[in-house]
Amino acid sequence: MKKTLIASLFALGATTMLTAPAYAQDVYFPIIAKGFSHQFWQAVKAGAESAAERNGVKITFEGPNTEAEIDKQTDILNAAIAKKPQGLGFAALDSQAQVPALKKAADAGIPIVAFDSGVESDLPLTTCTTDNLAAAAAAADGLAKAIGEAGEVAAIIHDQTSATGIGRRDGFLNQLQAAYPNVTVVDVQYANDALKAAETAKAMLQAHPNLKGIFASNEGSAIGLAVAMKETGTQIVGVGFDSGKSQKDAIMDGTLLGSITQNPVGIGECVVDSLAKALKGETLPTVIDTGFYWYDKSNMDDPKVAAVLYD
Repeated sequence: MKKTLIASLFALGATTMLTAPAYAQDVYFPIIAKGFSHQFWQAVKAGAESAAERNGVKITFEGPNTEAEIDKQTDILNAAIAKKPQGLGFAALDSQAQVPALKKAADAGIPIVAFDSGVESDLPLTTCTTDNLAAAAAAADGLAKAIGEAGEVAAIIHDQTSATGIGRRDGFLNQLQAAYPNVTVVDVQYANDALKAAETAKAMLQAHPNLKGIFASNEGSAIGLAVAMKETGTQIVGVGFDSGKSQKDAIMDGTLLGSITQNPVGIGECVVDSLAKALKGETLPTVIDTGFYWYDKSNMDDPKVAAVLYD
């Protein structure tokens, strides 16, 4: 009810802005991502910019330098709200801590569309996201089958505060528990950037000499896992998440088995398209699933998969 009311009230004041040249001048959406350090976010930005041009609106694409800077992202969010935009796209680094700032936006009548990572609130009109539970379950399937559905495995998760981190961790662990009783998870650690993930992976390999596989839940952690495997010469099964040149190269040279790719360009398009629809008073679904694929050497050239891989 609250979502519909916010969208409807704002639509009453926005109707005239939706007519031709004035719309391009007057409508502005800040799109706030979780960071810039991964190619994933550059692909999201490209999608958002494409949709902005198609809808005749202006956007900015902002975010902290790394996905560890929750306070910095909150500062960016508050600054964006203070500019009184006609809509706001937001990917939360913390599903709870940034709700008060988003409430300021909602109270000011600013439509909010969450993307990638949602928040524990009904303030966003919709969330454009991958089904992270299902995607991580597919990663668990790929890893488990590659090790003969038995043995010790571990996971490197990019954070424990965002919806994506929690969802991918739980999706991976739950699927192993439900479907592979002979696979044992011996360690779960948290590391977002490649350097920390490489150190974490090396420590895991040393602490668990019988380890058969490791799952890394985002671009940075997957790159770090690949680096650790190459530097130690360890022959285990590595499974990642996201895409980017480094991760694709690691799959092609056999360091990593495979990965899950999201649809980052589609996520960016979804955010801007959804905000434009909100201004027109259109009702949005609670969640918009932007899809995912498992990819490895065997299907990277499949047109459906290749279309959502990025460098």
